[in-house]
Amino acid sequence: MNIAPVLPPLLVLDPLLHSWLLEDIGRGDRTTQGLLAAEITAQAEWVAKAPGVIAGLPIAARVFQLLNDKVNFIAVASEGEWCEANQVIARLDGSLDALLTGERVALNIAMRLSGITTLTHKYVDKITDLPTQLVDTRKTTPGLRILEKYATFIGGAINHRMGLDDAVMIKDNHIAAAGGIGTAIARIRGQIPYPLTVEVETETLNQVEEALAHKADIIMLDNMPQDMMRQAVEMIRQRDSRIKIEASGNITLETIRDVAETGVNYISSSAPITQSSWLDLSMKMVAKA
Repeated sequence: MNIAPVLPPLLVLDPLLHSWLLEDIGRGDRTTQGLLAAEITAQAEWVAKAPGVIAGLPIAARVFQLLNDKVNFIAVASEGEWCEANQVIARLDGSLDALLTGERVALNIAMRLSGITTLTHKYVDKITDLPTQLVDTRKTTPGLRILEKYATFIGGAINHRMGLDDAVMIKDNHIAAAGGIGTAIARIRGQIPYPLTVEVETETLNQVEEALAHKADIIMLDNMPQDMMRQAVEMIRQRDSRIKIEASGNITLETIRDVAETGVNYISSSAPITQSSWLDLSMKMVAKA
């Protein structure tokens, strides 16, 4: 895939990495500090122990740089590249103290993100020849959202709103609280800044009709049977072709293509994040050349 990474700025990234390093190091790396009597340099390789799509190497590199800015982290694999088992994905050289102290935090980040990217890629690959795009959700690990959404992007998905302030999404509980879709849209329209969009979650054709009548910008078809979803798509397209349509609810690798073929613009799924497994990576010391 080799998708160009759009990394979080260091102003955002560094505090996260600092906190994770502090959590792991505590009052000091007893093993490494007790073993090394003097500054020693070393070389190491990162190896994929299972096949998958790689993500998070620039972030892992930053972990080592925060510990010692003389460490060289050379990514052999590109972000978004499929790698086979036993393939070298990065080479490192520099302070052995920094390499050993930062190893676990750096690997944990890359393994978690690579696992998400690998599963995202599998979902995207199912619909790659169709105009429908896979979208992630806010079902993320607290504190990791910006990185987990980075991983879905590297896997070929596009990011839904990062937080509640990015867009208006009127969901079932909002509709119940307001007393209906029309009332909810009317109340919110007068309070939000331009150019925020208004998305409405619908579960029936009557709700789709109400969302259309009150000029929602995006209509989500949530947990609809596919026959109903096709009817909803046709209804929306006939009324206003500019409205974007999103499908959501229990999307699996087995069903995503059928859902895409109904003609929706987007399919949102939490599965690439919530159901992904870590991609197993390891660091091994190598003899100096």
